[in-house]
Amino acid sequence: MPMNNGKTTYTVDEALMSMGFGKFQFFVLSYSGMAKISEAMEMMLLSFVGSSVQSEWGLSAHEESLITSAVFIGMLVGAYSWGLVSDNYGRRVGFNFTALVTGGAGLLSAFAPNYLSLIVFRFMVGVGLGGGPVLGSWFLEFIPAPNRGTWMVVFSGFWAVGTILEASLAWLVMPGFGWRWLLALSSLPSFALLLFFPITLESPRYLCMKGRTNDATQVLTTMARVNQVSLPPGKLVTGTGTHNYKADDYEEEEQELDELLPVIVPSEPITDGNKIGGLNAILKLLGPNLVRQTILLWTVFLAQAFLYYGLVLLTSELSSGNRDCGFEEREEKVHHASDANLYKSVFITSIGELPGLIVSAAIVDKMGRKLSMSSMLFLGCIFIAPLLFTQTQTQSQSNALITACLFAARICISASFTILHIYAPEIYPTAVRATGVGFASSVARFGGILCPLVAVTMVHSCHQTLAIFIFQLVMFLSGVAIFFFPFDTSGRKLSDHVYA
Repeated sequence: MPMNNGKTTYTVDEALMSMGFGKFQFFVLSYSGMAKISEAMEMMLLSFVGSSVQSEWGLSAHEESLITSAVFIGMLVGAYSWGLVSDNYGRRVGFNFTALVTGGAGLLSAFAPNYLSLIVFRFMVGVGLGGGPVLGSWFLEFIPAPNRGTWMVVFSGFWAVGTILEASLAWLVMPGFGWRWLLALSSLPSFALLLFFPITLESPRYLCMKGRTNDATQVLTTMARVNQVSLPPGKLVTGTGTHNYKADDYEEEEQELDELLPVIVPSEPITDGNKIGGLNAILKLLGPNLVRQTILLWTVFLAQAFLYYGLVLLTSELSSGNRDCGFEEREEKVHHASDANLYKSVFITSIGELPGLIVSAAIVDKMGRKLSMSSMLFLGCIFIAPLLFTQTQTQSQSNALITACLFAARICISASFTILHIYAPEIYPTAVRATGVGFASSVARFGGILCPLVAVTMVHSCHQTLAIFIFQLVMFLSGVAIFFFPFDTSGRKLSDHVYA
């Protein structure tokens, strides 16, 4: 342990290392995981609600697509708002209000009397969902550095659990009770977060950043008591200190924090002399040394968000489009919410998230970041190609083909998107890493805003072939763009300076 004026001291990192991953961390993981599940459920229900509301209220395809776009616009607003709240008032305050806004607006959506009120409530849900990274960072700030890589994968897996739960819930609820019940029940995980909020603790890293070392010590003491271990001897101090783990572990920790949190979380109090964000960081991102990877990263983030959420919407919208525009079977349109085959298809394609995570973990280091992402996108192009011809088939053949193709495509885009979130923080130097990833994540929201215009509006307008071609083109161009990144980061340490 380091010495300070002859007294033994320790840092937050050393305290976390001494207590390991115990009961307290399992609680933090469960709580944060519930937030991830809630976020995934609110996003996945867009596959069902839009088309059901369109049928009930007689909306146009453009009005239906705005229900989805409103959520992403809200997320764009919330991403910045909740980051400021959590930095100024604490992580607990930040994620408490995100859960309150998400759950409250989600529940009110179920009672929306008209289209305009539904748009407003779904926008507010998006504002709440924009604070998702706050809980992600709160979780990581309690985890010992050597364990963070493993638990980060586990934490990401909660998203897949949420997508499968929502598909199952829709399958059970929608045919008999309708979209309002689905909206109401999908808001419950957010209220579960509020229920357990009183027993959560503030991040000791945040408290140290604010100079509140006494409060941080109390939090660490509680954690040690729950884990039935003892804190290191001495007094808690801010700063990095002398860690008892390898430099590589510390670099891995920094990478993971920056990856999930678009807000800088230093281990020492912020002063005017050590601020590295703001306008200077933005100018560095667009400077001659980083402009290439910055523009490419924005492009690929936007494309992959467009593809991921577009494939989610296509699962339901292609079925509706086939009924309206099929050449061989022109049946009377069946109410979308009563089609059991739709919920079966969405459930099956949602399961594709799980093998997507497994595939990404298997290839990311062996094949490298760039080749892994590109190969997944090129495979996705191949898998959705048969959807160009579903309009010439019978309805039963078409549904089977849609499910099979989109299941395979979901595996590919999930794997590629996961690897992109690993690669993004690795290509920037420390001084602009958080800002670079934060801006790229913001650009991705525009992909979510745009995708309903293709996956919903074009399919409903009987332009299914063109819509599928656009998704193929975006996949292919995104895969090509990845090859233009200046380097692959697989096996390379994080840098404090710009790579040559």
